[in-house]
Amino acid sequence: MNFLESLESALNTFVAYAWGTPLLVLLVGGGLFLLVSSRARPYRHLGHSIDLLRGKYDNPDDPGQVPHRQALSTALSGTLGLGNIAGVAIAISTGGPGAIFWMWITALVGVATKFYTATLSVMYRGRDSNGEIQGGPMYVIREGLGKRWQPLAYLFAIAGLGGLLPSFQSNQTVQLLRVSFAEPLGWVSADNAFLFDLGLGVLLAVAALVVIVGRIQRIGRFAVRIVPAMVMFYLLLTLGVIGYFWQEIPAAFALIFTDAFSGEAVAGGVLGTVIATGISRGAFSNEAGIGTESLAHGAAKTTEPVREGVVAMVGPIVDTLIICTCTALVILLTGVWQQGEGIEGVSLTANAFSSVFGGWGPLLLLIMVVPLAFSTIVTFWYYGMKCFVFLFGARFQVVYTVIYLLLIVLGAVLSLNIVNSLIIGMYAVMAIPTMVSTLLLSGRVNQAAHAYFVKTPGA
Repeated sequence: MNFLESLESALNTFVAYAWGTPLLVLLVGGGLFLLVSSRARPYRHLGHSIDLLRGKYDNPDDPGQVPHRQALSTALSGTLGLGNIAGVAIAISTGGPGAIFWMWITALVGVATKFYTATLSVMYRGRDSNGEIQGGPMYVIREGLGKRWQPLAYLFAIAGLGGLLPSFQSNQTVQLLRVSFAEPLGWVSADNAFLFDLGLGVLLAVAALVVIVGRIQRIGRFAVRIVPAMVMFYLLLTLGVIGYFWQEIPAAFALIFTDAFSGEAVAGGVLGTVIATGISRGAFSNEAGIGTESLAHGAAKTTEPVREGVVAMVGPIVDTLIICTCTALVILLTGVWQQGEGIEGVSLTANAFSSVFGGWGPLLLLIMVVPLAFSTIVTFWYYGMKCFVFLFGARFQVVYTVIYLLLIVLGAVLSLNIVNSLIIGMYAVMAIPTMVSTLLLSGRVNQAAHAYFVKTPGA
């Protein structure tokens, strides 16, 4: 075994351990604690989020960088995309239809978690080395918990640098475009695609640069246009498939519920596999408790932290309860999940759409995937930059940007199994400081929420 194989094996072991039972208990158990301690208050004020997203309470003079709706769109752009398509397919392939039920559980609990993490990201904003106001778990820890907890802030920022790389998105985007367009049209072959992949990688990097030079303000404006449009497009696409099989819908839901507690669809009938797969994939999908969402919500223009918490609650609902459920129904209703070994991830979802739309299925899927994958790339730059500035100061941020753009190009042309394992593992590490600080500061959020809803009629 050579060095790279040894490194990959070690990272795979690290990922399996990092996403083990302790972390799942921290995410779901911590979320349940937040739900109970809040007395389900966040769920009773979901209607208020609509007023906030419509701009009813916007004030351009409030501190922050972007309005509520742009902050939410930016946060969603970091979660929507391949995770909702490939992630759901992998969940069903690995854990059976019952895994979807446990993804729903993470979303329902994640509503409470995001309410707390986003509220704290505004409540405890700090200033970077340029004096600019910033939000995110590292600032929550520094400003809310004090110096003795500072190592947790550094842990999140370091893990963020490793977990928020663009390699996976650029690799998968280029691969999808090559397989769906270039190879069928005869432009390239599977064995001779380096220049094609490199060219697309450079185009992605240049396009990303055009957006990120405008910082969070331009990213927010970009996300608020792309995300809602692609969500609506995907809903129409999936509803077309669901409508085609409308008579089978009750049976699909029955299969999800029964398999969630039996595990019969999993090889060996292991119920624990169903639960673990659903919870881990749900956490990957909506990122509640990971902390990345706080980096976006902390930029919201508001003087009321609770308002951004209410806005953030919409994330798990859109991401997991709506988008992931639609993907799951498409896969289950078309029956492609039973086609045997070797078909999983985005290919499984593409096959599901092909069963109804024929050769247009994968192309229609790409219309949604590519813009959202690109929006994830630019959003991850913003997230990673905030972590970098926290660690090294704002003077050297151009260094991070150059490295990030190079990684977009490298991701397009190289097989990056090692880097992808690093990214997945670092996501788990980010959850530890995020959830620990959130649980420690949850009482202050409860006090702020009570005061806010008392003084805000109709909220």
